[in-house]
Amino acid sequence: MFKRLSAVEERYEEVTNLLCDPDVISDTKKLRELSKEQSSLEDMVTAYREYKSVLTQLDDSKAMFEEKLDDEMREMVKMEIAELSKSKEELENRLKILLLPKDPNDDKNVIVEIRGAAGGDEAALFASSLYRMYTRFAERHGFKIDVMEANETDIGGFKEIVFAVNGRGAYSKLKFESGAHRVQRIPSTESGGRIHTSTATVLVLPEVEEVDVEISDKDIRIDTFCSSGAGGQSVNTTKSAVRVTHLPTGIMVSCQDEKSQHSNKDKALKILRARLSDFYRQQANAEIDANRKSLVGTGDRSERIRTYNFPQSRVTDHRIGLTLHRLEGILDGDMDEIIDNLIMHEQTELMKNDASA
Repeated sequence: MFKRLSAVEERYEEVTNLLCDPDVISDTKKLRELSKEQSSLEDMVTAYREYKSVLTQLDDSKAMFEEKLDDEMREMVKMEIAELSKSKEELENRLKILLLPKDPNDDKNVIVEIRGAAGGDEAALFASSLYRMYTRFAERHGFKIDVMEANETDIGGFKEIVFAVNGRGAYSKLKFESGAHRVQRIPSTESGGRIHTSTATVLVLPEVEEVDVEISDKDIRIDTFCSSGAGGQSVNTTKSAVRVTHLPTGIMVSCQDEKSQHSNKDKALKILRARLSDFYRQQANAEIDANRKSLVGTGDRSERIRTYNFPQSRVTDHRIGLTLHRLEGILDGDMDEIIDNLIMHEQTELMKNDASA
């Protein structure tokens, strides 16, 4: 492990020096690549240097303990050795986690798509609840929400809503949310007091930059049409809404949230890049993805990943068997306990695989 950490530190210093090179500074692409690499190594190098410092302090304290000391000083040194030994163990565990293969998308913004599924109006209302949950979660973490497309129902739900969550590390926090979310509650329209079960699907995609997925003009068809639904005076008066069709794959994206046709086109292309990236990744990694199912689920939208039970104020994540009895807080965005447990589960599985490799 320490040979790998030493090599990482050497590479970090090399990259830091390269970032001061005039030739690199003048090359925008190279500068961007090296800056991202430096950022990805920084936490590991910082922890490794802290670990080396703790080792040095621990050796010094142990050497001092062997000297002739009065009882009070000996007790102080003994306490210091205990504290440093604890720090050493904690840093070793942290470094093991930092050395695990990192998802290259973890630092990216995300595009989230929520759709009401089984359950009609109740499913659409649940989709709205999930949107509010992610919005509140984003606020707690300093992320910014940008709605890209919304198809509302007459009673305030969403047949579909697509939005971006912008902020470093957004994907690392939300990537486990893809899948079918199930709600069990008594709808307001239910006169008999019976519990209904409805579902909404969530898809989380890392935002893809133009340099990562190139879209040729000849491969897309762009149609414009009048907006519909809520939106004020501009609705149905100007052709501001945009539909982009990717001809080779048939993937289609519509966007009408903005009043400007240009803004809607930009948003539609951003969603299209994310969907294309996901499409190509699934094609290339179909076999690998099947092997990864043992981690935290496949993320397939047809898979039930979580149940929200209102009568018992219970939320259960079926992938890791975690049940919490504080549904109201979770729907208000207090999701960290669930997400932290999912991350820990993935790290544990990766460490097992790393040890057996």
